[in-house]
Amino acid sequence: MSKTCLGILGGGQLGSFLAQAAKKLKIKTIVYCDDTDAPAKYFADDIIIGSYDETKKIDKFIKKIDLVTFEFENIPYDILSTINKKKRVLPSPYINQLIQNRFTEKNFINDLSLKTTNFELIKNFSDLRNNKNLLPGILKTCTLGYDGKGQYVISTIEDAEKLDISFNNEFILEKKIELKKEISVIVTRYGKNKFETYEPIENVHKDQILSVSQIPAKIDKLINDQSIFWSQKIAEKLDFIGTMCVEFFLDKDDKLLVNEIAPRVHNSGHLTLNSHNVSQFENHVRAVCGLQKVSTKKIYNAKMINLIG
Repeated sequence: MSKTCLGILGGGQLGSFLAQAAKKLKIKTIVYCDDTDAPAKYFADDIIIGSYDETKKIDKFIKKIDLVTFEFENIPYDILSTINKKKRVLPSPYINQLIQNRFTEKNFINDLSLKTTNFELIKNFSDLRNNKNLLPGILKTCTLGYDGKGQYVISTIEDAEKLDISFNNEFILEKKIELKKEISVIVTRYGKNKFETYEPIENVHKDQILSVSQIPAKIDKLINDQSIFWSQKIAEKLDFIGTMCVEFFLDKDDKLLVNEIAPRVHNSGHLTLNSHNVSQFENHVRAVCGLQKVSTKKIYNAKMINLIG
């Protein structure tokens, strides 16, 4: 067993696969999460159960580990920042602070001269009326919200008036597009211009939850190369260490649009466990722990079907 002890924040499915990948590399893992039934407890060397704001338990966790990573991005920034002052957190907490807010995330993407859907910040109903040119659209909470939570599909202002929308939080309103397909690119960055990048994955969502992922994606070479280049450009600008995912829309005119960034291993990349010699999880552990980069190669085409219990 390596002397390195990797702390993992979050004990769900992704945390479980990270712990398994670490074990293969002889790296000890300790999981910290708030779920007594967390599946990662069966794969990690140790687990500490507590809420993410329990200072004493977080301190106990910090003392046991050498560095920290996480399986989901909605851990409060101040907690990640506090941990980072004592033990290094990878990827960097500032990335989460940027990406946890959909408005700052999309502005970051646009500042790289990469395309997204048209959007505006919505603070109240008046803002909604003033941006009716973006209808039909999707109103999304700026922070939190996943798998369709905190989202409203709006065709007209009259539709919006019928909805019980609380403007306690800020939203963005995104122009709805005629979607041809969705793809994602999983990229692991080890350091400056040092990447292991998986080919684009084609995804099908049902009720805004991932249903099917498969490789190869049915896209042309231009879109294939463009999506990989954009993903690496985002990872480089973020100075990202570890595995991340960039989700894309492809509209009816074959125009590529960045949907969002997931600063972690991703559900659409589960198929890399069987399709490649090195999975997204192993690449992540190798990158954050400073291990050797291994050339990642596809062994099989693959398809994943998401079973939700």
